[in-house]
Amino acid sequence: MQPTFTGVSGLSATPEVAVVVDVMRAFTVAAWAFRRGAEKIVFTGTLDEALELKARNPGWPAFQDGPPVPGFDLANSPARLRSLDVAGRTVVQKTTAGTVGALAVADARLLLCASFVVAEATARVLRRARPDAVTYVVTGDGGQAEEDLACAQYIATRAVSGPTDAAPFVGRARRSDAAARLTDGVRRGWGGVHAEDVDLCLEVDTFPFAMAAAREDNHLVLRPVKSE
Repeated sequence: MQPTFTGVSGLSATPEVAVVVDVMRAFTVAAWAFRRGAEKIVFTGTLDEALELKARNPGWPAFQDGPPVPGFDLANSPARLRSLDVAGRTVVQKTTAGTVGALAVADARLLLCASFVVAEATARVLRRARPDAVTYVVTGDGGQAEEDLACAQYIATRAVSGPTDAAPFVGRARRSDAAARLTDGVRRGWGGVHAEDVDLCLEVDTFPFAMAAAREDNHLVLRPVKSE
């Protein structure tokens, strides 16, 4: 199971098997949405598309990253998600990194979206699929995000070697620029950031499901999948 680690700009073709990683915070939020009962998550390419989709489907909450944007229900905070009722609902998500990465490899035969909270479940899906190669797409900071690379390498190691000490990988993520920005955002009182976000993003193997994306009705749709 040969791993390749790349950013979106390094993709030369659509891989057969892709794991798109966004730790802070898109795919941590996605996992928490599924834990709270969301049925599926629809990725969009633009904020306008997300709001149009929400307008056509009353009751679909929409998530985005960065500062709060009028019309959206959440600014991509896993901690703030706890105040939203998403049980049984479809969520629309548009982010700068994670959803962009997923859309870039939308035609992969197997497309998994991951963060630390679903790392082992993602590794189990890969072990079951037994692909010859896996492309890990690092999405944050233009493909240079240390927290995403650390998580991708943790999943890749677990997929091949089984039980692996998570501490060195989580330590790298905790020292990342993204973690520092979120922490600074809390100090500055930025909207859409919560003091618990970094810790929630660095929890390991919190959920027993992986998350797989596939095309449905001209959209890329993410759903939880059993990993065993």
